[in-house]
Amino acid sequence: MMNVRRFMKLMLVITAFSMSIPAHAFGKKEEIVIPQNYPEKYDAEYVKRIKPLYKDVSEDHIFHVALDMLKNTNGEFSRRAILGSNLSQKPVRVMFKDLSTINPGYADFDALGWKKGGRLYIFINPKHKDAPPGAIAALLSHEALHQDEYNSIAEETYAWTMEASVWCEILDMYPESNENLSPLVNRENTLKKLFEKGNYSNKYIRKTVQSNEGYKGLPATSPGFEDL
Repeated sequence: MMNVRRFMKLMLVITAFSMSIPAHAFGKKEEIVIPQNYPEKYDAEYVKRIKPLYKDVSEDHIFHVALDMLKNTNGEFSRRAILGSNLSQKPVRVMFKDLSTINPGYADFDALGWKKGGRLYIFINPKHKDAPPGAIAALLSHEALHQDEYNSIAEETYAWTMEASVWCEILDMYPESNENLSPLVNRENTLKKLFEKGNYSNKYIRKTVQSNEGYKGLPATSPGFEDL
């Protein structure tokens, strides 16, 4: 007859072992909750299918969807840049981050491109966590253009114009992205108006960039962005 103490010890070992086995070992499927503001195309099955392509960029599927929405837009260059076709030759890491932890002056920024240790990052203000992925896609098309420590009026003008252009395309393909309660959508629609006012050129966007206090002191040009 088994000693009671030995029996209890054996049961504890078995219990501890079973608790250490991950849920997927028993065939439990990963559950993906799809927000209501995702385009209809991006159901749980589709989001799961595109994950392998974008997992090195972020674990957050809103960024997977946003990047996927850049296909067939002027933001395709930015999508490829984020996937690794950039100056670092590595995928850009994209995440939500409290920007005030980098610098208190960045607290209200919508996003920030960052370079650290040879790696590129795009940090998005957490206030945009509930923004439609189409608006985040437009924002990413802008931030992906900043790939080094240099910046200029010409570079920002190009990036803001890219963002406006992509937002117009996103609305053509996914009109449900125009969710007016989102502050990020408000930003995109402001850019869209400037873009349209300039007859789909950078005319008024350039003027807005030049008058932006945040860009005060930037040089006129930077490497790769010599023309306005």
